[in-house]
Amino acid sequence: MFTIEHDFDATVITLIDEGSEGLEEDVTILAFEECVVLEQQDPLTGDVVRVTLSMGQLADLAAALDLPEGSYRLERPAKPSTTA
Repeated sequence: MFTIEHDFDATVITLIDEGSEGLEEDVTILAFEECVVLEQQDPLTGDVVRVTLSMGQLADLAAALDLPEGSYRLERPAKPSTTA
């Protein structure tokens, strides 16, 4: 099960573990324009653990889910130059 909320500056997705054995803590995903943050409470300490992924890392993760073992580099489109 999951929920989706659209806030002013982020989309917030919460993944809820409904497994029958050893429930894991919920995972909250905050999707911003420039990065994605994953949060999960550590059941031993009660602290929230955060992992921040750049949009490039997120694209790499999405690609890696469909690839076999190995080392890869994705070609990224060039950023447009700005002139004043």
